[in-house]
Amino acid sequence: LQFTEEKLGQAEKTELDAHLENLLSKAECTKLWTEKIMKQTEVLLQPNPNARIEEFVYEKLDRKAPSRMNNPELLGQYMIDAGNEFGPGTAYGNALIKCGETQKRIGTADRELIQTSAINFLTPLRNFIEGDYKTITKERKLLQNKRLDLDAAKTRLKKAKVAEARAASEQEVRITQSEFDRQAEITRLLLEGISSTHAHHLRCLNDFVEAQMTYYAQCYQYMLDLQKQLGSFPSTFLSNNNQSSTTPVQNVSTPSVLASASASLPSVSNSIVTSSLSELRSSSGSRKARVLYDYDAANSSELSLLADEVITVYSIPGMDSDWLMGERGNQKGKVPITYLELLN
Repeated sequence: LQFTEEKLGQAEKTELDAHLENLLSKAECTKLWTEKIMKQTEVLLQPNPNARIEEFVYEKLDRKAPSRMNNPELLGQYMIDAGNEFGPGTAYGNALIKCGETQKRIGTADRELIQTSAINFLTPLRNFIEGDYKTITKERKLLQNKRLDLDAAKTRLKKAKVAEARAASEQEVRITQSEFDRQAEITRLLLEGISSTHAHHLRCLNDFVEAQMTYYAQCYQYMLDLQKQLGSFPSTFLSNNNQSSTTPVQNVSTPSVLASASASLPSVSNSIVTSSLSELRSSSGSRKARVLYDYDAANSSELSLLADEVITVYSIPGMDSDWLMGERGNQKGKVPITYLELLN
């Protein structure tokens, strides 16, 4: 009745003191943003909504979710399988296997980031929402009931006409007032704990940032190692894709690229590439070359190559511009220029 009359503006209500009101709004604000940050972090760490729901269900049942490959691991496995199918001895097959292994490593780092973030960041945030804030809500509800009791007693005191009724009402107001004050104090003490919640969540945020930092540093290192392993991709791949190369100059293994494709490479290396090849063609001399990738000869006129070996190469007049003659001991045959790095 008291609550209804207040809503209709027919009864007065005891206002909470300003300090308590401020504490209540700070707690509400903390709950709202903690929930939003927590949910969005979950989306960031696990973008698949079905997987998130599954993990949540298993967590509620207190059972371990079945282990499944994540996206980088799945891509890595496809690449490795494809590489083995095409042949680990071929340039493309070999590159696919290397890329696949790196993707799998990134997948493992991904798992570690999710695990660490769940323990150090998400769990404390969830504990606040499901623990501390629920307690605050319960005590706040009690405070609201105590205030309604107090104001109802005050209303009865105002309406009391005879002395006995007034005395009983005054006694009731004293009791309800003391119960209200006691509950207000309990609520205030709980709400003042929000400041230490902020301090705790700040430490958790630092842990989360550290976990991300570790993850991105690992990914960067894995990709750096992969890039070194792959060397510079044959320029025919670039021209096949009809794309102009955006590869930084330092990543292009100098005169290993086709003169015909040199237009697609950064201008700094153009002169090196063209001059090295034209110099080799104009002179009847030979040069040493390092092999960048394994190459399987297609027929008896070609020479099979192994990555990192050094062979002798020279040009024959009228020969296709994509090829040079290669010699290794008493073996010789045509070799593709894109697989070589000419040495000085």
